[in-house]
Amino acid sequence: MLAKIARAGGSVVLIDGSLIPTQRRTGHPMRHRWSAKHKRHGLLVIALTDVKGRLLWASTARPARGSEISACRHDDLGGRLRAAGLPAIADLGFVGVGGGGDDSSDPAVITGCKKPKGQKLPPAKKQVNQPIAAERAVCEHAFAHLKNWRVLTRLRLDVKWATWLVRALMVLNRHEIAR
Repeated sequence: MLAKIARAGGSVVLIDGSLIPTQRRTGHPMRHRWSAKHKRHGLLVIALTDVKGRLLWASTARPARGSEISACRHDDLGGRLRAAGLPAIADLGFVGVGGGGDDSSDPAVITGCKKPKGQKLPPAKKQVNQPIAAERAVCEHAFAHLKNWRVLTRLRLDVKWATWLVRALMVLNRHEIAR
């Protein structure tokens, strides 16, 4: 899929992760779906979009207790992006996905600069973060359109079925936006 985007002339993809809230199923231990960050049950989904905001790919839904970076490492997203020759722009939750190792001069995932602990971010690094945030806004809008589907508001599904539902809604979302 990434190679197809590169052949079609795509120069960059945007990556983001989001928590899809779920309801606790009675009778089942649901601790693995509890997100300490969001203080609720949910499923984590990672998605790729193009620069126009079209959702291209969604990962399998994972329990919310995991992080975005561990989901990307599990899917080897950094390696896939490198193999396709496509860089990705992401938020600070993806620092280290594709830029580790000896070849850190050519990262697969481009992120902004983090603020040093106990200090302010220097003005030069703020200027670096601004165009990255402007590009990422498109990805945030794409996720917002996906999460507007009413069926995602009160999920009680198994992870396997939630993945199929998210991917089906992604196709429907693409069709609705194209109208």
